Amino acid sequence: MTLMQKFLGAAATLALSAGAALADPALIYDLGGKFDKSFNEAAFNGATKWAEETGGTFKDIELQSEAQREQALRRFAEAGFNPIVTTGFSMSTPIASVAADYPDTKFVTIDGFVDPAEHPNVLSILFAEEQGSYLVGMLAAMASKTGTVSFVGGMDIPLIRKFACGYAQGVKAVNPDATVIANMTGTTPAAWNDPVKGSELTKAQISQGSDVVFAAAGGTGLGVLQTAADEGILSIGVDSNQNYLFPGKVLTSMLKRVDVATAEAMTAGADLETGVKALALAGDGVGYALDENNADLITADMQATVEEAKAKIIAGEITVHDYASDDSCPAISF
Repeated sequence: MTLMQKFLGAAATLALSAGAALADPALIYDLGGKFDKSFNEAAFNGATKWAEETGGTFKDIELQSEAQREQALRRFAEAGFNPIVTTGFSMSTPIASVAADYPDTKFVTIDGFVDPAEHPNVLSILFAEEQGSYLVGMLAAMASKTGTVSFVGGMDIPLIRKFACGYAQGVKAVNPDATVIANMTGTTPAAWNDPVKGSELTKAQISQGSDVVFAAAGGTGLGVLQTAADEGILSIGVDSNQNYLFPGKVLTSMLKRVDVATAEAMTAGADLETGVKALALAGDGVGYALDENNADLITADMQATVEEAKAKIIAGEITVHDYASDDSCPAISF
């Protein structure tokens, strides 16, 4: 090999490694839109924070249909984006179909699951939604004057039943005689973006005595929170801190740190560790929101009670049943 050949070979290797190191991440939002003020927006906020702190840039896309899922994944992978972060369980199957074709690209599914044994270049990020929901359920029970509280879910899937089940367990821990009403918006992805249906369900629950409603329904939840405010009952937001939407009328929000998960994945870049990652109360993967918008709604005693339960859950002294573990819930029937 001539000196020139060695030089060109080294230059090519350097160029390839530099390209990999400088690859931008990409973000694919689930149906419901980037600015749903909840799940997708949390991912956007995390990516934006990463960009601001690092000076990096990311590419993102809002899906308009189911058919676009695999198309978007392949387009980003072909363009060299790495890692490709996705939100929503519905991205699991498309990622499983695409990942093997791009072994050097890291894929992230937030809320989804892809078998790491079959797809070693995929990171599945899951959350203990039942734990955070348990805490806001306790707050709902303590704030309720009627002894009846409710839940509005988006698409009727095990993931959303995890929220409802954890919530009901928290309610019953405070008031074993409480009534918990639970309704789902629908059985298709359209259920994530139907605020009118969310409003209708909330009004029906209010007519049954509910004075606190927890929404885990993406964009549909905005209709729940709006109606609760209009009708004079309290609501509970989800994923992002939604307290600011209706100050003094949103009791709290069940935080799910999709923003942190997104930012951490982008920070790791091509060096992202794949497999399965679970985020829970320990490490603040989930939690509840306290700020100036709900300070007058949560008393010191309420906060102390919830913090005690939080510590016990982290220590393993309280076990919150996970609906997804056996498709059942001891505190509510579906």
